[in-house]
Amino acid sequence: MTTTTPDHSALAPAGDDRPWTDPGRPADERAEALLARLTLEEKVAQLSSAWEDVEPAGPEVAPGTSLFGRVGDLDATARHGLGQLTRPYGTVPRPALEHARLLAARQRQIMAQSRFGIPAMAHDECLTGFTAYGATVYPTSLAMAATFDPALVGRVGAAIGADMAEAGVHQGLAPVVDVIRDYRWGRCEETYGEDPYLVGEMGEAYVLGLQGAGVYATLKHFAGYSASMGGRNHAPVGIGERELADVLLPPFERIVAAGVGSVMNSYAEIDGEAPAASRRLLTGVLRERWGFEGTVVSDYWSLPFLVDAHRVAADLPGAGALALRAGMDVELPDQRGFGAALVAAVRAGAADEADVDRAVRRVLRQKAALGLLDAGWEPEPPALRAGVLDLDRPESRRLAHAVAQAGAVLLHNAGGLPLPATGRIALIGPCADDVRTMFGCYSFPNHVLSERDDLGDGVGALSLRAALAGELPGVEWLFAQGCPIREEDGSGIAAAVEASRAAGLTVLAVGDRPGMFGIGTSGEGCDVEDLRLPGVQEELVEAVLAAGGPVVLVVVSGRPYAVGRFAAGTAAVVQVFLPGEEGGRAVAELLSGRANFSGRLPVQIPGSPAGQPYTYLHPPLGDRQSQLSNLDPSPAFPFGHGLSYTGFEIHDLRADRQDVDVDGEFEVCVRVRNTGAVAGAETVQLYFTDPVAQVTRPVRALLAFAKVPLEPGEEATVRFRVHTDRLAFTGLDGRRVVEPGEILLRAGSSSVDTRNEVSVRLVGEQRDARVLRQHGVPALVERA
Repeated sequence: MTTTTPDHSALAPAGDDRPWTDPGRPADERAEALLARLTLEEKVAQLSSAWEDVEPAGPEVAPGTSLFGRVGDLDATARHGLGQLTRPYGTVPRPALEHARLLAARQRQIMAQSRFGIPAMAHDECLTGFTAYGATVYPTSLAMAATFDPALVGRVGAAIGADMAEAGVHQGLAPVVDVIRDYRWGRCEETYGEDPYLVGEMGEAYVLGLQGAGVYATLKHFAGYSASMGGRNHAPVGIGERELADVLLPPFERIVAAGVGSVMNSYAEIDGEAPAASRRLLTGVLRERWGFEGTVVSDYWSLPFLVDAHRVAADLPGAGALALRAGMDVELPDQRGFGAALVAAVRAGAADEADVDRAVRRVLRQKAALGLLDAGWEPEPPALRAGVLDLDRPESRRLAHAVAQAGAVLLHNAGGLPLPATGRIALIGPCADDVRTMFGCYSFPNHVLSERDDLGDGVGALSLRAALAGELPGVEWLFAQGCPIREEDGSGIAAAVEASRAAGLTVLAVGDRPGMFGIGTSGEGCDVEDLRLPGVQEELVEAVLAAGGPVVLVVVSGRPYAVGRFAAGTAAVVQVFLPGEEGGRAVAELLSGRANFSGRLPVQIPGSPAGQPYTYLHPPLGDRQSQLSNLDPSPAFPFGHGLSYTGFEIHDLRADRQDVDVDGEFEVCVRVRNTGAVAGAETVQLYFTDPVAQVTRPVRALLAFAKVPLEPGEEATVRFRVHTDRLAFTGLDGRRVVEPGEILLRAGSSSVDTRNEVSVRLVGEQRDARVLRQHGVPALVERA
């Protein structure tokens, strides 16, 4: 890094000649005043970024790091100022305070090279926590979704945001609000599941938490990314407009309405159109229809991909002009289509400077709101001024533990759980003694340290093996790995079978070790051809089950594997979606019975390993058609399923009226009771069916839910206030409508276990629902 003496005159007090530095003025006014003083080169600099720490020879932490490398040093990349600094903490392992010192020095250089002393925004990844060495590794988004507890996810967002703000980071590249359409896709672990309402609930909670701490959130990937053909990363998307509008866009629309600061484009194409160059998506839908006022940032190297991958631009100036015209505001992670290329495009008349001004206004508004334009702003992060930056505080670990425990799902229990406190138990499997099998692909250990075992995990996580030994010290544990995660090596299976036979009970832990671009079995670029367990793990499961003793199968994975066929032969089955640094302890406490299971499936567990990508949210033809096809898409365990050490009864479903205006509201109430002897939490799920409509509709769709903790024998009433906006869909003419007719409502403990039914009738003329006023369904829990 080149050091340059800062020009402190740029930080002079606010005055009439520098109105943009006055925090008392509106952000729009400040941005306009500064924009008027900038040259074209200075404007474009605000739309560009620089990645100082990227190592082309290091791990592939983004698609293209080994191919693209660095553009240049800050002397060149920030010679007219800079819009964003890329991943100042999330690229290489350093002590946190050293990162903070480097960030401050880089900010000072950027300010010194800018005529007006404009700092850069700093952004970093934050899917499973702040992606920094030694930062808390929370459960993955899929595990957070399994909690069915938006308030808990909001606390995670707030905790991550607080850490990032202390570190001097202004924008987090999360959450992923893509809706899962194919379980073979490697990035399932990064999402909140397969239902758009659940995704929206969780995503909004996370965004409000993160932004409440002063860090802008970034919705990604806009749009259609998760529907790629064959579940393959970066593959084309061939969906229709109705699926896009009714399944994939609603979480984005909802969170835009909630005030999210930024949106990131999808890499994939939709029917031949690259989202990074789509004016229809980035301007027509996002801004003109939804009223989005934040910034659109490119996913890494999306602009050069317009040239090399999509082939819709002949060169980088052409790619920059296309993206800018479409509505792109900031290029990440560096400056290839923007930067000098965009300046050249404007000079040549291929891009309009008015479009540059439009994007710069958005960037400067955010910098003003963050205080970066204030007179006297200092580049030292708050933690550096305090002299301490603890990114894995005890309260953060406690929160990570709570999420890990709340997101573990008990799929099946035939008496195998809780585990006994004494006796001999075999612990078998490749996920039993490897902490990185509990971390997502965007956790720092798996994202950056995939080939640096010498640095450990940075957080001192306990494996399941270590946690069980501490949780049940009276047990004699027999350990055998059995096989690796992905290598085709079954040489250890015989020893595993021997250990199982020597024990009275076996805990068998199988699943994933996430990574990036083929390094792992789950994660970005780690797609699969079918839904069998990786490597020879299925052979291990079959051999251990054949040994004849009771087996508790624990699946630690980033996607749902087709393990249902093993359930009948087990004593219990537990699904854990990558539970983070506290996962070992959290799962051990659940297996011992010290804590109770309350997680519910945010995805189905498929019944077949191949060829059935349908999620639960499908039209009637997606159900089994026994007379028309020999293939059965029925899941082994349905969406929303999850058991407990206690029992619950959901009953007495009622609607407060029979007829509801197409632009009205109605209340649904249902009672839930803990029928067992221990405390637990039931997730009351409300589904709806539109039995006759102008287009095919889902067989069932989640309308609302509420997680209700109950003591033994305790009963509560859950009241859902439903606006008819929640029943809108895209009609035959492509417009979103609410149409009159019957709506069936069902309540229960999963998408299939819905024994309570009531109906309402929507009355009146078909209503145009282009703009939704209500995205959520408030739930009120009343206790007797």
